[in-house]
Amino acid sequence: MPSVFIWIITVLSIAGVIIRPFKTPEFIWAVGGAVLLLVLGLITPIESLSGITKGMDVYLFLTGMMLLAETAREEKLFDWLAAHATQRANGSASRLFGLIYLVGVVVTTFLSNDATAVVLTPAVAAAVKTAKVKKPLPYLFICAFIANAASFVLPISNPANLVIYGTHMPPLLVWLGHYMLPSVVSIVTTYIILRFTQRDALRESVTQNISIPILSSGGRLAIIGIAVTALILLGASALNQPLGLPTAITGILTSTLVLFWARKNPWVVVKDVSWAVLPLVAGLFVLVEALAKTGVIQGLTVLLRTHTAQSVSETTWLSGVGVALASNLVNNLPAGLIAGTVVQAGQVPEVIKSAILIGIDLGPNLSVTGSLATILWLVALRREGQSVSAWEFLKLGALVMTIPLLCTLGTIWLFNHSF
Repeated sequence: MPSVFIWIITVLSIAGVIIRPFKTPEFIWAVGGAVLLLVLGLITPIESLSGITKGMDVYLFLTGMMLLAETAREEKLFDWLAAHATQRANGSASRLFGLIYLVGVVVTTFLSNDATAVVLTPAVAAAVKTAKVKKPLPYLFICAFIANAASFVLPISNPANLVIYGTHMPPLLVWLGHYMLPSVVSIVTTYIILRFTQRDALRESVTQNISIPILSSGGRLAIIGIAVTALILLGASALNQPLGLPTAITGILTSTLVLFWARKNPWVVVKDVSWAVLPLVAGLFVLVEALAKTGVIQGLTVLLRTHTAQSVSETTWLSGVGVALASNLVNNLPAGLIAGTVVQAGQVPEVIKSAILIGIDLGPNLSVTGSLATILWLVALRREGQSVSAWEFLKLGALVMTIPLLCTLGTIWLFNHSF
């Protein structure tokens, strides 16, 4: 019976995060479920603390990125970038769409998918506002979908990558050998599907008469801080070190230097950071810690070993699609924790491990709660006066996720059979 109650509470909590009844913040449902598990004795305080501490690297990473984004926003860096992007579009909505997509690929690759949601979304919102676009959502959708589609180009492109491999992260060149071609397939097919589904909205023209604002010295410092952060993350990844602490340090230092240089009160940045994301993540980790008590990890490990022994090819497809769907039920970070534990215990072939990682990274494009990046994107979207319902995202995600996922899984399957 305790296992049944754990599953019921977890499912209801995730449903609350997805649906947001009465427009309550997402973290209320995740934290509420975690507290209820604790109160009912379904999880001990020590187990709860263990779940929370497993997300420490993620909390630090998000703190640094959110401070970087909010500081850049305060210094009007996004407005400056938006003006340049809009000017280069030369009045073409399609060209503006392509430029934003390309920038999204670069930001995700070198700063992670969460950074794309936090840093790029405000910039895109500013760009479409500057361009006087009548339908801004197609451009804003890019930030959500490319954040996941390009999140396995490098190990640092998604914190979930580190969770899957744990202490067995392959060297950078080996990683590129495994994931460069699947990443290209994922990025290109996602663009084609997203561009096709938004084709009607992209027939309008955008403003050409754009004046480029002067970038403040604080804005220039923010650019340097973001660039330094990207380099440090690459270095940490190459050395197989956690990404959270260096990101937090560079984010705090950049914010401090910029605000000191601009002679601004730190409160102007701190008050606008979406801190509610941190308890949301903590709540999700506690829910997964409780699920582990139900025997789900042991059961999945046995299932994976059995199917792998029977057919590696079949297991490659089933595991990739399976974890993709699971990511949309419990979020891909907790799902990645479970999958990573199962993969490391099961000692599966590399092709199956790759399929699972792709499912964890790309699968969340189906729903608004699939990845932390998408949840961060929703938060950023609301701040810009835009909203997307769970159903609206699901209808689009059903195409934008499934076709690229199958094509990408097919790529690693063919590559494994060819070499």
